[in-house]
Amino acid sequence: MTGTAREVFTEFVGTVEPRLRIALVARYGPERGREATAEALAFAWEHWDRVGQMDNPTGYLFRVGQSKSRSRRRPPLIADRPEAHEPWVEPGLPKALRSLSNRQRMAVVLVHAYGWSQREAADVMRVSPDTVRTHLERGLSKLRSSLEVAHD
Repeated sequence: MTGTAREVFTEFVGTVEPRLRIALVARYGPERGREATAEALAFAWEHWDRVGQMDNPTGYLFRVGQSKSRSRRRPPLIADRPEAHEPWVEPGLPKALRSLSNRQRMAVVLVHAYGWSQREAADVMRVSPDTVRTHLERGLSKLRSSLEVAHD
């Protein structure tokens, strides 16, 4: 990339921010996820000489976002909502998702709700695709059991 540091960083943010925000929102919920994204990107600007050279800056900034948001109270990932407001959502899904481990929930939400590949989820979560596959299998199994859905 060519251009001033600001131009290069602006291009970087345009590429990285959407995926970083989706991952952090999947992990922490909408409000806290967006705040963590902003804090991670501020960190990236402050440490651009190092972050700009990384092979997986999104995964690294995901961890930064996690670290920056630890002190905050954790809101529900998906709030319970009356069925009438969102009839396409299984009423028990929010509670069932909250019952999953953080990594299982992230894998399920990133892959099935946002359509990410297991490789993409693995890069952000900084784990192997096999680990994502394991979290998906376990998370989906728990969801099926909790929601009493048969797996064909």
